[in-house]
Amino acid sequence: MMTTVFLIGYMGCGKTTLGEPLARVLGWRFVDLDTYIEQQCGMTAKEVFQHYGEAHFRELERSALRDVAASDGNKVVACGGGTPLRSENMELMNSVGITVWLRASVERITSRLVLPEQRAKRPLLNDMSDEQIMESVRKGLEARRKFYEQAQLEFDSTFLESEQEIDDSAHRLASLIKQRV
Repeated sequence: MMTTVFLIGYMGCGKTTLGEPLARVLGWRFVDLDTYIEQQCGMTAKEVFQHYGEAHFRELERSALRDVAASDGNKVVACGGGTPLRSENMELMNSVGITVWLRASVERITSRLVLPEQRAKRPLLNDMSDEQIMESVRKGLEARRKFYEQAQLEFDSTFLESEQEIDDSAHRLASLIKQRV
């Protein structure tokens, strides 16, 4: 039986940070949906946003999600923070795999997003101050909660700041997933 785990949650909650080691622990393939989109269209997500807008990016995301969901083999998929906002995306993920909402506090997410390397790759944060990012995270989490709550599992992704915390979290989440498959 083929299993796909879809990691969902707000940007900065640790989908990629936890997804790669989780896939290693499970012995599965890892797919970052944004990277997959970038490889398919030959542009960064930031460039797609800048040149074509968010609506076009969300359409590319929907198509990429269908492709990845249909691909063979066990895999862990790190979805973009906005992927679950389309009801058909959540329906697809819940019907073909295990969805996991990675949760962390507004403060923890903000502390990750204000780092220069995170700002550089996130088009929605380009010109925001730290305070504006925190307020954006607060409002964004509240607006997206109803979508994220459709996940089959919730996992606390607060502690991903060191290699040891990431490894421990990957093993804890792998145990939860193994109980479901």
